[in-house]
Amino acid sequence: MDNMEVYYASEADDYYREEFIQRRNENMTNQNTRIVSGEVRFSFVNLLKPRENQYGGEPKYSATILLPKSDIVTKQKIDAAIEAAKAKGKAEKWNGVVPPNVAIPIHDGDGVKPSDGMPFGPECKGHWVFTASTGVDYPPKIVGPDLSPIMDATEVYSGMYGKIALNFSPYAFAGKKGVGVYISTNVQKTRDGEPLGASAPAADEDFAPVQPQQQPMQQQPMQNQGNPWAGNPMGGQQYQQQPPVQQQSPMQQQQQIDPITGQPVNGGVYGI
Repeated sequence: MDNMEVYYASEADDYYREEFIQRRNENMTNQNTRIVSGEVRFSFVNLLKPRENQYGGEPKYSATILLPKSDIVTKQKIDAAIEAAKAKGKAEKWNGVVPPNVAIPIHDGDGVKPSDGMPFGPECKGHWVFTASTGVDYPPKIVGPDLSPIMDATEVYSGMYGKIALNFSPYAFAGKKGVGVYISTNVQKTRDGEPLGASAPAADEDFAPVQPQQQPMQQQPMQNQGNPWAGNPMGGQQYQQQPPVQQQSPMQQQQQIDPITGQPVNGGVYGI
């Protein structure tokens, strides 16, 4: 093998090595942008039916996530995922430059809302607040504490507690550059909580229990089986009354035959 062949072989090895490193870094970036939260509280829940944005656009499944500030582990995973998303944005969407001010989706629940400068609601105090969404083609899969799919729509509501898989991704839209957060398929409800916002009243708030009506007891006829004195006011043994014997008239009585003459006897003395 001459020097030229060695050069080409070395160049090919470098090419494949760089391609391998690039793909490995891309896979690591994709993995780092996806996290699974600790227990959070859900608000403004639209996980079963997509909801149209008030500013227009396609309907989306969405939920506002309230992450307790005490959950430092999940917050650290979110911060790392945002940094990984920035690196991905630099490589794919932002022309190789990370903007000095990148919009991020995480907000302080003890502060004010970025939309109107008004304070967050009282349920947001002591929490990090962000809204995650996904398109109509990727509906969330919601399971219960035992990982069984939740079929009852009333079990999924604003105020419940659970965990959620999230993916952080860079965007460049209408001159804005930032990092968005999206539902990555899976949501788990861990326990019930006090409903937030308007909710349907419970049945016991509208109705009182109805006592079943008692049916009048029907008097059963007395049975005299096994007691020969039952029903006998005289206290004696009760006998079955026999039908009266009909007396036969004299003409119906059997005629007597005179043994001497062989003629019927119509009264009188035999033989006369």
